[in-house]
Amino acid sequence: MPEGQCRLCSHTLSKTFIDLGKSPLCETFLTSKQLNEEERFYPLLTQVCENCFLVQIAQFVTPQDIYFEYPYFSSFSKSWLEHASSYSKSVKTRFKLNNNSQVVEIASNDGYLLRNFVNANIPCLGIEPAQNVAKSAIENGIPTLIKFFGVNTAQEVVNDFGQADLLVGNNVLAHVPDLIDFIAGMKILLKPYGVITMEFPHLMRLMEDSQFDTIYHEHFSYFSFLTAQRAFAEHGLTIFDVEELHTHGGSLRIFAKHQEYLELAVTPAVNQLLDKEIKFGLNQLKTYLHFEKQSCETKYTLLDFLISAKRAGKIVVGYGAPGKGNTLLNYCGIRKDLLEYTVDLNPLKQGKFTPGTHIPIHAPEHIFATRPDYVLILPWNLAEEISQQMTGIREWGGQFVVPIPAVRIF
Repeated sequence: MPEGQCRLCSHTLSKTFIDLGKSPLCETFLTSKQLNEEERFYPLLTQVCENCFLVQIAQFVTPQDIYFEYPYFSSFSKSWLEHASSYSKSVKTRFKLNNNSQVVEIASNDGYLLRNFVNANIPCLGIEPAQNVAKSAIENGIPTLIKFFGVNTAQEVVNDFGQADLLVGNNVLAHVPDLIDFIAGMKILLKPYGVITMEFPHLMRLMEDSQFDTIYHEHFSYFSFLTAQRAFAEHGLTIFDVEELHTHGGSLRIFAKHQEYLELAVTPAVNQLLDKEIKFGLNQLKTYLHFEKQSCETKYTLLDFLISAKRAGKIVVGYGAPGKGNTLLNYCGIRKDLLEYTVDLNPLKQGKFTPGTHIPIHAPEHIFATRPDYVLILPWNLAEEISQQMTGIREWGGQFVVPIPAVRIF
């Protein structure tokens, strides 16, 4: 798509949703040797299309640059594994999947979801571009193709494995720079009576709760249900059901089919959510233009807390080094003077430093060795899970802090 044009409808982009300044890629963690080397920063300017209301950022790097060696493994989150298990049981029953079915997952990561189908003896295939996480899936018995998905890959899978009864894509739609090629590929890969399910963060929830930190260079697009429905319809796919989820700060799970597959009726949930989004104003440009001011207030509140804590002699550290955390740290200008360090369960991040802000990353045990006053939970969508894991900080009076939608201490 040419620069300055909407990646869905090709309309010229001119309206800013939010300008988060410049930031490095959110998963480019640094070694100590790299701290004094030049770092690449890219604009994090988010625009909204006046025609189809797709919120999007320009593409400054290719997916190949981002996903060649990827440090995110889904299996590190217990709550996400439980979410995947619950989903798998539900769709197995609802769509009568058995050992004659074919389940294909796009962006299958380390096989965290497909393992549920393998254990149920349902044939499956993962498609994952990141070599390191795909190899982890393969080592655990999950058949996986190491490829990016689009029309060409879809045709290859159809030729070699057949079409999918269930085609799954969790938190991948936002990561796709070429939406048209991606959705056209799903159309090819889906059986005539097959079903697509996709999960992605809900733009309405992002806007309601000032979730500006979920914007980063890996996320090329941000979807309302209105826009997602249009995108799928333009490729002959009908969204026949939708569920609102609590994951990632508020997500949607959509269910789509070929338009010609009339036996699956459109559920009332579809029109109910459309009505909710229209009432919120997602079909009006003016609604989108308030978001930047709202996010600035969230930023100021967090900085007020951190500066006040520092002046009071308190120690504040972080928990987690997620992509959203790096957007938050860079946009707010938070460095070691305000956040002494952060910790992460992922050993690939431990011993490294956050991109742009150079905050050291340790193993979670470091918190118990240093006994800080506050632990700022950067993956705030997992606050309940993390606070249960780290409940021991209460022994010395430590407290947790979440930054979004506003600072909350508990």
